[in-house]
Amino acid sequence: MKLAKDISIAAFAVAISVAAVTKPTQAALVNYGFTVNATSGNNPGQYFGSFQYDDSTLSNTGLETLGVENGLKVAFDYLGTSYTEVDDTDFDSFPIVSFNNGEVLGLSYFVADQFVIGSDPSTPEVGGNRFYLITDSVNTTEVGTVSYAKVPEPLAAGGTAVAGVVGLWMQRKKRATKIVG
Repeated sequence: MKLAKDISIAAFAVAISVAAVTKPTQAALVNYGFTVNATSGNNPGQYFGSFQYDDSTLSNTGLETLGVENGLKVAFDYLGTSYTEVDDTDFDSFPIVSFNNGEVLGLSYFVADQFVIGSDPSTPEVGGNRFYLITDSVNTTEVGTVSYAKVPEPLAAGGTAVAGVVGLWMQRKKRATKIVG
């Protein structure tokens, strides 16, 4: 009887953690944070931003891009100024985020007379992980790199926490039974 109870509690914990980690079939807003590590230029340092998009149109096959028409929102703080997707020089068509087989390649984001985030300024249709400064409205100089990290969904983190607490509770209860018995 006790074994059956312990097994049912363990099964419940596993079910909660699997449900929390498994990606739902419906579309979701996906959040990423990014860090620009500028190692040269006039203002070396780290600068932080984020972007969000609706993943409902991704097929996760081959090279794909999503833009503002897919709900792409960008926020980037650079040199004390906050930039968003509407600051992109070609807003409505850009910025975009690129994927290869469902994996994020990076942003293509161009703010006139300030900076470019992308793979190469001559190929804006593909996002990337390079940071360029713009001078004289047309000259670009690569001064750093960009790293991207997916921000975990609150449900996934919550499910993992619940599973961990249930596991600790079971372990404590098992120890208490050994001491009494």
